[in-house]
Amino acid sequence: MKKWLNLINVLMAMLAVQFAALPLMAQPSGEPALAELPYYGSAEFTPHWFKSDSPELADFHQIPAFSFMNQQGAFVTQDTVKDKIYVASFFFTRCPGICPRMKSQLSKVQSEFMDDDDIMIVSHSIQPGNDTVEVLQQYAQKNHIDAAKWQLVTGERDQIYALAKNAYFANEDLGEYVSKEDFLHTENLVLVDKNRHIRGIYNGLNNTSVANLITDIKRLMSE
Repeated sequence: MKKWLNLINVLMAMLAVQFAALPLMAQPSGEPALAELPYYGSAEFTPHWFKSDSPELADFHQIPAFSFMNQQGAFVTQDTVKDKIYVASFFFTRCPGICPRMKSQLSKVQSEFMDDDDIMIVSHSIQPGNDTVEVLQQYAQKNHIDAAKWQLVTGERDQIYALAKNAYFANEDLGEYVSKEDFLHTENLVLVDKNRHIRGIYNGLNNTSVANLITDIKRLMSE
């Protein structure tokens, strides 16, 4: 699956170059253009290209309602990310493998958009039994994570896992093994737009993929 994700990023970059090379064509007045980024609605991550007023979007996959607690003991819900673009990820504070590298890559996103209130990062703990508010707060302080920009959230295990698998399509053949009770920890970063639609998936361990993520966030900002 990692190879497929890398291939998706490469193909998207190639398409962006090709579209940029095409001559600009006049858009009929008042008619919205196709979005620059595709929409994703299934675990296969098949891209769908819509206009902003497309009727298909009314019933297209969205991240459902949720409620978690962040590193400051405040509730994080769908209202927290209302009208915001955000990057979703999954981690746990005791992770010795991919989490430190993902944290380093997400720090680039935090730095790039530190002064933009419309951009947020939401990292879900997949070991909520261990990752209490106090543990998350210590982790945030140690890693210079700004709570105004980057939410570390914990909560009910079943809710986190259901959201990971059914909403963000965190796939069980990705990442590293945690235990027989836990799903495989994914290095995926998921880009979600202001209407809670998935607009991109990126390898959080890959410099080029994270650079593409930052570029795509800026594209979404112009929609």
